[in-house]
Amino acid sequence: MSTPPRALRLSAKASSADALNPNLVDIARPETPAGCAIVEVLAAAINPSDVKAALGLMPYAIWPRTPGRDYAGCVVAGPSEWIGRAVWGTGGDLGITRDGTHARYLVLPVAALVPKPERIAMASAATVGVPFVTAYEGLRRADLAGPGQTVLVLGSNGKVGQAAVQLATRARARVIGVERGATRYTGHASAQVEVIDGTRDDIAQAVLSMTDGRGVDVAYNTVGSPYFAAALASLKVGGTQILISTPERNVPFDIMAFYRRDLRMLGVDSLKLTASQCADVFRTLLPGFEDGSLQGFDVNDGSVLPLERARQAYLQVLEGSMARLVLAP
Repeated sequence: MSTPPRALRLSAKASSADALNPNLVDIARPETPAGCAIVEVLAAAINPSDVKAALGLMPYAIWPRTPGRDYAGCVVAGPSEWIGRAVWGTGGDLGITRDGTHARYLVLPVAALVPKPERIAMASAATVGVPFVTAYEGLRRADLAGPGQTVLVLGSNGKVGQAAVQLATRARARVIGVERGATRYTGHASAQVEVIDGTRDDIAQAVLSMTDGRGVDVAYNTVGSPYFAAALASLKVGGTQILISTPERNVPFDIMAFYRRDLRMLGVDSLKLTASQCADVFRTLLPGFEDGSLQGFDVNDGSVLPLERARQAYLQVLEGSMARLVLAP
C-alpha cells in the first residue's frame, strides 16, 4: 500500500527549539490555478532559514504554512510542455509567505519552472537554491568581472561560501578563502583556492601580504560580525564587502576609514527574491551546471530523510550540522 501524499504544517511560530514540532498531515493533490503548475517534490533541502522561519525569526512570515524553500521534482500538472519534466529551484516566498517545499506537492507560477540538468541527482539538485542564489546575487551586485580581480570568501567551506568560490573561480577571478580551523578548501572550484585559517588574529595582514599590499576587490563575508573588521581591512581602495548573515547585530565601525578608502558594503537577503525571480538566476547559471563548471553539493544516502524525521533534521540544522540534510516527501 502506497503512502498517501503528506506535508509538514506549522500552525504558528515555535516559542523555542524544544517546542519546534511541525505537524505531518495528509493532503490531496491541489488544483492548478491559472498560470501555475504543480510540482511533485522528490527532494527538498533544509536550510537554516527554514528553521529560523519556523521559530518566528522572519517577521513577514504567514501562518499557518508549509515550510521549505529549495526543491527538485517533477511537473505533474500545468502546461502540457512541462508535464513530466524534472525541475528545480527555490524562492524567498516559498515557506514564508506561501506554502513551501516540505510537502509532496508544490504550487508554482509557470515562470518559476526551470529544467533540472540530467547530470545532477535529485537530492543534490535540491541543495543548490539558497546557497547559489545568495552567492550569485552578492557577486553580481559587487560587479564581479573575473580576470584580474581577487575575491576573498570568509567561511569558504560553508554552503554559500562554496557557491561563491565556484562562481568566482568560474569567472576566472583569483579566490582566497578564510575558514576557521582549516587551511584547505573542500568544495568544487575551477581553479586553485588559497585558504587562510580563520582563527588567526592577523587575517587582513595575511591577505595584504598575499596580494602584494593591494587588498581584494570583493570580500564575501558569509559569517558576519566575527570577520567584519578583517574583511574591511582586506579590501583594496574601492572594494566591496558583502554581508548575508551575522551572529551579532553591532560591530565597531570606523566611518572615516570607510569613506576615505571609497569602500562599499552590500547586504544580501535572498528572502526578498520570489520563486520566479530566483528562476531567472537559475537560468543564468544553468550552462555552468550543464557543463560541470558548477556543481551541486554532495548528499550522503543517510542525509536523505522522510518527512517523519523532519523535527530531528530541523534541530540538527539549527545546531549547525555540516551535513546537507534533504527531505524526501
